[in-house]
Amino acid sequence: MNPQFPAFKKIITNPIRFAFFKLVKLPAAFIAGLKVGYIDEYKTVILVKHGWINQNPFNSMYFAVQAMAAEMSTGLFPVGQTYKRNPPVSMLVVGIEAKFVKKATGLIAFTCNDGLLVTQTIEEAMATKQGKTIVCESVGTNAQGEIVAVFNITWSFKSK
Repeated sequence: MNPQFPAFKKIITNPIRFAFFKLVKLPAAFIAGLKVGYIDEYKTVILVKHGWINQNPFNSMYFAVQAMAAEMSTGLFPVGQTYKRNPPVSMLVVGIEAKFVKKATGLIAFTCNDGLLVTQTIEEAMATKQGKTIVCESVGTNAQGEIVAVFNITWSFKSK
């Protein structure tokens, strides 16, 4: 684990700091209302509530908001693992696949459990100085625990 991850987690779990981070770096996430429900080195949960600002014409959550929450649930691992890393590691989403299972209404939680795999991939990219990719899964569930969407997001990492 990157020793900077706890410092990054401290920023992300502070609601005021995270709101400022979103406002400056991810304004669409700020407007859509994405929130961190849980984060550690292994699992992240991003919460987003269906509402007027993020709805589609079919009275459910717009697919792009779901994609944003899913990407954030997979992306907090690499951000936390590359935060203040020396040498720096670049990261980029290079692919996304989505399956929409059910209308997304109410509070939706996007959960990713791939933190250890992300850490291993980043360490391998740093050790080999080669670009490495990984597919992370984010599963969106409603308050009843029903799956509403499944996203597979491909990340690329390269040590600079």
